[in-house]
Amino acid sequence: MAVSRYMKSQRVSNRSLYYAPLRRNRVPPYPVGNLIQFATPMIFHPNTVMKDSLATTDHIWKYGDRYYQLAQVYYNSPTYWWIIAWFNNKPTEAHLKPGEVLRIPLELSEALSMLGL
Repeated sequence: MAVSRYMKSQRVSNRSLYYAPLRRNRVPPYPVGNLIQFATPMIFHPNTVMKDSLATTDHIWKYGDRYYQLAQVYYNSPTYWWIIAWFNNKPTEAHLKPGEVLRIPLELSEALSMLGL
């Protein structure tokens, strides 16, 4: 079961003057009065004690690695790549260098629970 990061996200109507030109020039189909956007999420980052409470395995980052590939290996689904990125506080692969050690939570359900999902 894939869990979207946006499942519990609040949607807001944006009538800000800052976005007025975008609303006016929107084609197709026609100009709109407001934009519906996702509210900026507040992401929770676990502290060291919380991270240590989860069973993890280490993965040494190497050239060619991708988060989605690791998620496929460890969770049987590439859609959970963001769990690995979130857990290691490395939002993109560009934040990693070959030789760095990633900690990968083994129990996906526990990692999702820590996030409140």
